[in-house]
Amino acid sequence: MMLEGRNLHVRLGDRAVLRGVSCTFQTGWTAVVGPNGAGKSTLLRALAGLVWPSAGEVLIDGSPMRGIAPRRRAERVAWLAQQGDISGELSARETVALGRLAHLGLFTPASAADDKAIEEAMRNTGCSEWAHLPLAVLSGGERQRVLLARALATQAPVLLLDEPTTHLDPPHQVAIARLLQQLGTSRTIISVQHDLLLALQADRVLVLCAGEVRAHAAPDDSALHAVLTATFANAIRIGRFNDRIVAIPDL
Repeated sequence: MMLEGRNLHVRLGDRAVLRGVSCTFQTGWTAVVGPNGAGKSTLLRALAGLVWPSAGEVLIDGSPMRGIAPRRRAERVAWLAQQGDISGELSARETVALGRLAHLGLFTPASAADDKAIEEAMRNTGCSEWAHLPLAVLSGGERQRVLLARALATQAPVLLLDEPTTHLDPPHQVAIARLLQQLGTSRTIISVQHDLLLALQADRVLVLCAGEVRAHAAPDDSALHAVLTATFANAIRIGRFNDRIVAIPDL
């Protein structure tokens, strides 16, 4: 499924956060990077239909998002916020099950297919073992994995993930990155990443700075490396290690 932003302008109060952003996303994993305040989270919110641009439009497979009913939109696009927005009284499994609401009628009980989607999402994010524990007793990293599982449980063809690896230790960051690589073979995934090392493992990288797109290319693109280095004020070095593109601080 293709998701497209055309000439997006978003203002928050008196501040212009996005300035004519145009970008197209197709099947695969795209990492969105940039300095603090670049507009990364706002871009994802605009693509999700949670913030309407003052100019420009978002299209899903060529259809304007404004014309798609909220429930249909929820079936197509799943959203993971930067900050969790779920009550700590719910269990981990109850939280993940919320991802199936778009597929259920008002009084329709969960089906075997719903249960399978929930269990698969929890297994893929490594949170099955605390399925019946309330969110309130889980660590920040454990909660993050539950919220990611909720997004995956929707089985939406488009996933918009705002910092999906935040609060996670390195082994779980790597596990989630590998999962996004795998899911990207059949879904359109756009994630905001602050860790450039993880971002460079995506299929494509979009660089946002001061509300504008500075680059959108494959991780091994030398022009992308130059833009990244300049965007982060020459504080990083980009190179190869074991046939992978990596970024390290220039200390």
